[in-house]
Amino acid sequence: MCGIVAYAGHKPCHRILIEGIKRLEYRGYDSAGLAVIQDGKLALQRAAGRIASLEEILDETTAHGTVGIAHTRWATHGAPTTSNAHPHLDDSGRIALVHNGIIENYAALKTWLQSQGKHFSSQTDSEVLVNLISFLYRGNLVDAVQKALKEVEGTYGIAVISSDHPETIVAARKGSPLLVGVGENEHIVASDAAAIVEHTTRAVYLEDGEMVVITPDAFRTITLDNITVDKELENIEFSLQQIELDGYDHFMLKEIFEQPTSLENTLRGRIDLQAGRAILGGLENVKDQLAQAKRIIIIACGTAWHSGLVGEFLLEHLARIPTEVEYASEFRYRNPIIEPGTVVIAISQSGETADTLAALREAKEHGALALGIVNVVGSTIAREADAGVYLHCGPEIGVASTKAFTSQLAVLTLLAIYLGRRRSLDHDQAQRLLQSLTEMPARIKNVLCLSDQIQKVAQSCLDREHWLFLGRGYNYPLALEGALKLKEISYAHAEGLPAAEMKHGPIALINKGMPTVFIATSGSQYEKVISNIEEVRARGGMVLAVATENDTRIQTHAEAVFTIPDVPEPLSPLLVVIPLQLLAYHCAVGRGCAVDKPRNLAKSVTVE
Repeated sequence: MCGIVAYAGHKPCHRILIEGIKRLEYRGYDSAGLAVIQDGKLALQRAAGRIASLEEILDETTAHGTVGIAHTRWATHGAPTTSNAHPHLDDSGRIALVHNGIIENYAALKTWLQSQGKHFSSQTDSEVLVNLISFLYRGNLVDAVQKALKEVEGTYGIAVISSDHPETIVAARKGSPLLVGVGENEHIVASDAAAIVEHTTRAVYLEDGEMVVITPDAFRTITLDNITVDKELENIEFSLQQIELDGYDHFMLKEIFEQPTSLENTLRGRIDLQAGRAILGGLENVKDQLAQAKRIIIIACGTAWHSGLVGEFLLEHLARIPTEVEYASEFRYRNPIIEPGTVVIAISQSGETADTLAALREAKEHGALALGIVNVVGSTIAREADAGVYLHCGPEIGVASTKAFTSQLAVLTLLAIYLGRRRSLDHDQAQRLLQSLTEMPARIKNVLCLSDQIQKVAQSCLDREHWLFLGRGYNYPLALEGALKLKEISYAHAEGLPAAEMKHGPIALINKGMPTVFIATSGSQYEKVISNIEEVRARGGMVLAVATENDTRIQTHAEAVFTIPDVPEPLSPLLVVIPLQLLAYHCAVGRGCAVDKPRNLAKSVTVE
C-alpha cells in the first residue's frame, strides 16, 4: 500500500516525483505530497485526495530543487486529510520522511517524545518516526535513522531527507518493498519499479534490515548496524509502454484484453508436448522433495486465494496429493500443523503481500518446503521462498487483478501436471491437457469478443445492489472470483457460493429480478447446476449463465448466456473467468465508479 518515490540527481525533481507517484497511484490514492530541498530549506506541499489535487496547488517553491521525496497514501492511521498526508516533517522543520508500513509501538513512542518536548500535528504513526529520528539527530542523519529504526516495532519502507544534508537521501526497509534505480548521475528510490522505468532499467533491491544512502553521483547500501552490503545491479523486466494505457479507457480493460498475450508469456518454454511434461525450471533444485510431497498447503489472499482453490482441485485431481487452501492472514495465528513432507505454496501477484509473506515465513520456521508463485521478479516472496515459479504476465496496474489470476491458474495447472507425471498422470492424459493449454490464448481471444454483449446485459442490471454467483466443482472458486470482482469495482453487494449450498439458506435472498450468475459449463455436475437454476427461476430470480458453446438447452433456462469453447474441465476456469471480469468491468463503468482505483482499496497490500 502507498507509494514512495525519492530522487537525487542534477535535474529539477518536482516533476519527476509527481510523475513517479502517478505511476504508483494504484498503491494508494487517499492523499499525496512531496518535499524538495530548495535553497537549503525543505519545501513541503501536500493535498488530500488524488494526485491531481496536489498538482493543482504546486507552486514555484519546489521548481528548482534536485533532491526530494514524494508519497501517495492509503490511509491507516488517521483520516485522508492534508495534515495526515506525507511527507511528514519533524517539529523543527529540518527533516522530512515518507513511510509505507505500520509502526506498531507508535503510541508509546509518541507519549515519550511528547514528554521530551516534541510536538505533533497529525494522527499518523509516520510523524512519530520522523520526530524520533529528529530527537536522536546529532548532525549525522544516517546514524539517527539507524538508531530510530532499532527502537520501532512493525514494518516500514522509508525515505528521509534533511535540509542539513541537501544532497542526501537515506532509505530503509523492513517488510515493505524498496528498490533503487541507478541512472547516469541520478538515483531514484521507489516502492515499485513502475516509478523507475522511465529513467532507468537498472536497479538494486533492498532486503529487510538494509538501508541505502544516495546522492546524485553515488549510492551505498548498509545494514542498521552500519555494515556495508554489496548489491548486484538487476534489470527491470518490463518497459514503460507496458504501464501506459495504450488507447484503453482503463488499465483493467487493457489487462483483461492482454490475457491472450500474458498467458502466452506465462506458458512460453514450459511445455514439452512430445514428452507430455511441464517444464518448471524454478523447481529443479527441489524436484526430489516435491516428488515425495505428502501434503500441500496453499496460502494466499483475495484473488490469489481463489486461484489457490482452483489449484486444490487441480493438484488433487491430477497429482493425487492432499491439498488445502488457507487464508494467509489466518494461517500463522493458529499454530499450523506442518508435518514432514508438507509443501507450502505462497501465491501473490506482487510478491510483497504482508499476510502471505508472514505466513510463508511461519511455514519455513516449521520446516515446510516453501514455494512461491509470484509475478514481480525480485520481490520478497520470490527471494525468501526455497523455490518457485514466476508468472511473467507483465505489470498489472488495475487494482482488481485480472491477467495475474489467469496466469496463476496456468502455473497451477502446469504444477499439477509436473507433479502428476511423477505420480499417477500418464503420458497421454498429460499430453492432451498440455495441448489444450497451448490453445488457451487463442480461445481467450474468442471469448473477449463477448464484451459488447456483456456490456448490454450489464446496462440492464446497473440498479441492482445484490447479486449471487454460483458454481460447482472447478467453477465454485470462479463464482467467488466473479463476486469479488463485482464488489471491488462496482460496489454492488455480491456473494459467491457453491451452487448446492444455495438451498441451505441463501435461497431466502432470491426475489424478483435479482441477478444470479450461474457457471453452467459442460462437465461432471452440469445436470445438478441446471436443477439449481430452476430453483432460482421458480422464485423470480434473473439468471445469467456462463455456458459451453453449442449448449442449446441452457438458452431456455436463462435471460442471458455467455458462451465459452468446450475444453477439458480442469482448464475451464481459464475461460470462465473472462465473462465474469468483463461483467464486473461494464457494471462499474455504467455505475460511474473509479474502475482502476476503487475506494478503500490498494493494489499491493503490504500491511497486515
